Amino acid sequence: METESPILCYFEGNVVPLKDAKVGILTHAMSYGTGCFEGIRAYWNEEHGQLYMFRTLEHYQRLHHSSRVLMIQLRHTPEELVEMTADLLRRSGIYTDAYIRPMAYKADEIIGVRLHNLRDELYITVQPFGNYIDIDRALNVGVSSWKRIDDNMIPARAKVTGGYVNSALAKTEALMNGFDEAIMLDSNGHVSEGSAENLFMFRNGVAYTPPVTENILEGITRLTIMTLLREELGIPVVERVIDRTELYVADELLLCGTGAQIAPVGSVDHRPVGNGGVGEIGHALQKVYFDVVKGNVPKYAHWCTPVHAEARKPLAAVS
Repeated sequence: METESPILCYFEGNVVPLKDAKVGILTHAMSYGTGCFEGIRAYWNEEHGQLYMFRTLEHYQRLHHSSRVLMIQLRHTPEELVEMTADLLRRSGIYTDAYIRPMAYKADEIIGVRLHNLRDELYITVQPFGNYIDIDRALNVGVSSWKRIDDNMIPARAKVTGGYVNSALAKTEALMNGFDEAIMLDSNGHVSEGSAENLFMFRNGVAYTPPVTENILEGITRLTIMTLLREELGIPVVERVIDRTELYVADELLLCGTGAQIAPVGSVDHRPVGNGGVGEIGHALQKVYFDVVKGNVPKYAHWCTPVHAEARKPLAAVS
């Protein structure tokens, strides 16, 4: 869908066209992975004529936490970053589902590995965006030979750019082996998460998910699903260690995240999960989740930040 205005971004203190936001090839974060980021979605509700950013404040609070790990000083509060992002979406004229990518990073163009005494910068990009993973079918996944990074190596609870090499290795291995996605184990052989998604396992009417001590990202979508399972579907949720072979005998599995949203799993290591398709819980959870993120459920309206002061129809519907 075309927009009225060029896509804008916040870049090192200024709002500029996205095409003009550039960093030098010696930028510290590019050489050494010394940056941290968030992925945030905004959902277009055609009936409301409104674009809703989903749980944006929580994402920016997590960006502050990740920045603390990397000794990055952010000049804006989470609340200020929420408003800055809404402003970017408005000024970019986006009236469709969108993806928001803020990144805080070490910006000096120098050689040398360290975190201290370096210049800290921030960018925020916005762009129209659809599904990252096909959510209309069950995924075929494989347990990766690559182990999940450990908290004493590169902390998974911080969305550190350099740490995503671990995810890239696992995802490429999975794709080249004919799978859609990878599931990663921690150094003790326990289930951690997907290449970039948290995991839920359903057995005998109970939802299980690895605890935050299993080197997972402390996912915002994960917390959302825990709430929806308990309050909307009446399914108890237990955080505990999960063994690899439990995945083989699960009734249902799903992966979740801001990018992946709700992605049911149909097989693990060529073993079918349940009936091998999207299960009953997966269907029900997808329905309630997309109602919530589009601002259709008043109970969770506080999770949805409207972008446009005056709601309107998408440009394609404007005569």
